[in-house]
Amino acid sequence: MLSLSTIFRSLIDPLKLRMRAVGKAGLVALCWVLSVSAQAGPGAEMYNEFLEKGIIYPDQEWQDYVTEVGERLLAQSPHAGRTYTFVVVDQPVVNAWATPDAYIFVTRGILAFFNSEDELAAVLGHEIGHVVGAHSRSAVSKQRLGKVLGIVGAFATGSSSTIGLANAVTQTAIAGYGRKHELEADEFGAEVVLKTGYNPTALLDSIQMLRDHDNYQKSVNNSPTVYHGMLGSHPAHQKRLHELVRQSQHLAPKQLNEPLRDFHEMLEGLRFGDDSATGVVKDGVYYHGALRLSIAFPKKWDIRATPTEVFARSDKDAARMSARRTALPTEEQTPQQYLTDTLKRDDLEDGEVIQVGAYSGYMASIKVTDEKKALRKIAVLYKDGGVYVFNGEIDKPGSPEQFAKDFADMVMSTRAMTADDLRLINKQRLHLVMANPGDTYAKLSRTVPIRQNAEQLLRVINGHYPNGEPRAGDLIKLVR
Repeated sequence: MLSLSTIFRSLIDPLKLRMRAVGKAGLVALCWVLSVSAQAGPGAEMYNEFLEKGIIYPDQEWQDYVTEVGERLLAQSPHAGRTYTFVVVDQPVVNAWATPDAYIFVTRGILAFFNSEDELAAVLGHEIGHVVGAHSRSAVSKQRLGKVLGIVGAFATGSSSTIGLANAVTQTAIAGYGRKHELEADEFGAEVVLKTGYNPTALLDSIQMLRDHDNYQKSVNNSPTVYHGMLGSHPAHQKRLHELVRQSQHLAPKQLNEPLRDFHEMLEGLRFGDDSATGVVKDGVYYHGALRLSIAFPKKWDIRATPTEVFARSDKDAARMSARRTALPTEEQTPQQYLTDTLKRDDLEDGEVIQVGAYSGYMASIKVTDEKKALRKIAVLYKDGGVYVFNGEIDKPGSPEQFAKDFADMVMSTRAMTADDLRLINKQRLHLVMANPGDTYAKLSRTVPIRQNAEQLLRVINGHYPNGEPRAGDLIKLVR
């Protein structure tokens, strides 16, 4: 088994040789290059973009807490005294990653699945291990890591069409360490967790939690995992980690350290999930989380949605509007050409070019051939790598003039959702309760606002997946 000292000697000795070879002048130049690199590293760029887009989790208590745990671990590592930056990102996905310039990012999504400070420390220790082992420098180039700048930022602010796409691309951009580096990071994490005085079984608990979440995502949601660490390893890797925890007990202090904070108290009120995934109506504006856009439909209209389309009807069902997203054409076309050439519309009249913020488009009337219809409208917007097609119609004896105005207002109201929008409409929070005799997750699932797979999701976040049930007196995470 690789020891921690062996890992770091292999990293440090070649650097010493290079320093001797370059001489004093070369050493000065090397230091300058490293300094510039640190100033413009991918982590700093990522942090600045997250800050600009408003997707740093706006809870200073959590930001401070994660930093405190990270600094406690660093104090027992070869990087003691070095500057690290720990950041909680306001994203519902379960993920954590490190960059070469010592930025450690964790999502609020992964925090919700931990059940102790020890588990949080285990994942932070793993990510610190990637920095100490210089894994990002050798496995993931700055250019590749830089993709995350646009990917996660776009995910939060409307430039990606679906959560699944953002997750998949983020996974590709980050999950490139390879089994060897993941094993080294796990070994480092185990040793530094033990030296710091955290419960050594937390590493195994965190692995099991992440595995349960991975299995849940694949079997229930049919979607891939995002988190790169501890999940894709071979079963032999898991056996080796169990042996590592057992054999490294001598590294642990005689008494485990007290947690820095009450972890369950911190969990109370943590924002959870993304309840805008299928759509939320607030103050007359419809926010579609999967499409990452907001549309203001006429007041008091009934609104429904699927993952790719939004429908609205007037109270009397005399008028209808819809918006759907589709792919860009294979050849370059203007919005007008998209209607005539791709959608094969040869029945348009009174067309006009429109501009909705940064998005170009075209709006027209459709010739009415049905004697029951008073007016039909269609519009197209090019937005963030996709085409949004709007349709509307009103039956007789409805007012075509008023409907034309309402339709135009609806199209012109379209805009990308912002991070503030997401926070405004996402009211789901973790709430901890004591389980009563007779409580089951099937019973508890009927009390939460989760629309799909609530029973299984409650099992995952409470560490009882796939078939466990709460016992009377257990502290259980619910969603309110």
